[in-house]
Amino acid sequence: MRLIAALLLAFCLVACSKVTSENYQKINTGMPHDEVVKLLGEPDTTDGGSVFGISGESASWKSRNTAITIQFINGKVMTKNIEKF
Repeated sequence: MRLIAALLLAFCLVACSKVTSENYQKINTGMPHDEVVKLLGEPDTTDGGSVFGISGESASWKSRNTAITIQFINGKVMTKNIEKF
């Protein structure tokens, strides 16, 4: 019984992932960071910094077979990339 419950939970977590091609297509250049987080959830990894009043951040979201990476400048989407594996 526990095995079935664990498998069902694992299936739901994978099936409910927000890191999808459909959500990737909804992300547009200039979209604010908080709107991206509403679509994809909090990023799995981030890296960033600031120089001369310009802030930059690279954020990545990963699911079982998809990775989405987005670069933000001053809190807005500049580039996006999706990778399937």
